[in-house]
Amino acid sequence: MITGSFTALVTPFVNDAVDFEGLEKIINFQIAGGITGILAVGTTGESPTLAWDEHIKVIEKVVSGTKDKCSCIAGTGSNNTKESLSATKHAAESGANAVLLVDPYYNGPSSLEIRREYVEPVAKAFPDMEIIPYIIPGRTGAQMLPEDLALLSGKYANVRTVKEATASIENMRRTRACCGEEFSILSGDDGMTFQMMADPEINASGVISVISNMAPSAVSEMVRLFKSGDISGAKRLNNALLPLFDLVTVKTKENTPYGEVECRARNPIAIKTLMSVLGMPSGGCRRPIGKMTRKGIETVITIAKKVQANNPEIFEPAADFFGINIEERLNNPAYLEGLYYLEY
Repeated sequence: MITGSFTALVTPFVNDAVDFEGLEKIINFQIAGGITGILAVGTTGESPTLAWDEHIKVIEKVVSGTKDKCSCIAGTGSNNTKESLSATKHAAESGANAVLLVDPYYNGPSSLEIRREYVEPVAKAFPDMEIIPYIIPGRTGAQMLPEDLALLSGKYANVRTVKEATASIENMRRTRACCGEEFSILSGDDGMTFQMMADPEINASGVISVISNMAPSAVSEMVRLFKSGDISGAKRLNNALLPLFDLVTVKTKENTPYGEVECRARNPIAIKTLMSVLGMPSGGCRRPIGKMTRKGIETVITIAKKVQANNPEIFEPAADFFGINIEERLNNPAYLEGLYYLEY
């Protein structure tokens, strides 16, 4: 079983090119924070906008940086099975410990088709590679159901973990009922991790986290405490992290000449923006993801200031590792320049 705390790592950029020096630094920061493993080039790593040669190079960098220190999961999912087979072959040859297969997006196969025409061919072709289906219908418009997941895990010994990001407690409980107690359910939603681990009908075994990009020590410790039986200690850490969970999607109301509209700044823009403000390797996001609005970045800074005021230990490891002054970075408007649109 794959258990513990894993970071869905951002891909840092400099002048829109992959910042491999910065990538090495944030890999080392994650390892220093006690993370179980690192996911390379998932959604948070902006896989949709990386060329495949960049995708491959990032995986190779994460594999080499984590070797003998923590595990590496490679994002090799696609809406093209042939492409996913090729990417998984490369990940296996590079030395990745597992691959993550997001449900095929846009072309919208059925759950049956996702099982038979996508995950099964990869699982069959690479029997020594752990295959982790990633269920996130809000991003993909498709969903492999618990019943099909159970059929896969019953047939292939290397399909015994799922990244669950449906936001549906009932779907998670159904997954446990279908797949059994020896199957690993990893939270794909930071805000639901504690609930998923605490619910005996889900019994999640960890998380693939976005927030751990900034706070690997706190996230990994929260999971460790829970698994060791210190539920109250885990809950205290979860509560300290709680404001940061709102960074995954920042919603604001923006005024236009035609009336008010809702703007959703979806992952990874908010987390990368805050990392940039704090002086961590990050860079902007690749188009079509752009910048935050003024209201959006104000929300991000307010959240970070709240965490720093109430639980400064959350950001302390980042301050020590990168040699930054958190208070000064959060209160100096010069660090916000260029990070948000001046008008809607």
